[in-house]
Amino acid sequence: MKAFIFSIVFIVALTNTSFGQVSELVSDSFTKTKKELKNIIIYGSDTCHYCLDTKAYLKERKIDFIYYDVDVNLVKQREMLIKMQKAGISTDNLSLPVIHKSGTLFMNSGDFDKFLKRLIE
Repeated sequence: MKAFIFSIVFIVALTNTSFGQVSELVSDSFTKTKKELKNIIIYGSDTCHYCLDTKAYLKERKIDFIYYDVDVNLVKQREMLIKMQKAGISTDNLSLPVIHKSGTLFMNSGDFDKFLKRLIE
């Protein structure tokens, strides 16, 4: 009887693991499709007024974007830092928001109006 119960538990656990991986694959492909539709990624913080102004600027112009709060989402914070290192951008003087647009990475480095115009070019 113990062997029978163990077999059922094992099969159920194996089935959940298998289907869990399938749902992750489906979820990942949906996420990738969603990211492909929106070519602007904003790495920012909800406590940063430049980040909030950038989001409002894009929403006002009905430009789609993906926003990650790097204070809360540490995985996306690490992703941002890795992208910056690969692009040769120093993280010593990090200024939010950091924008990833069509394969190019840039951040607000002083002239905020110029930065905003670069978003819609």
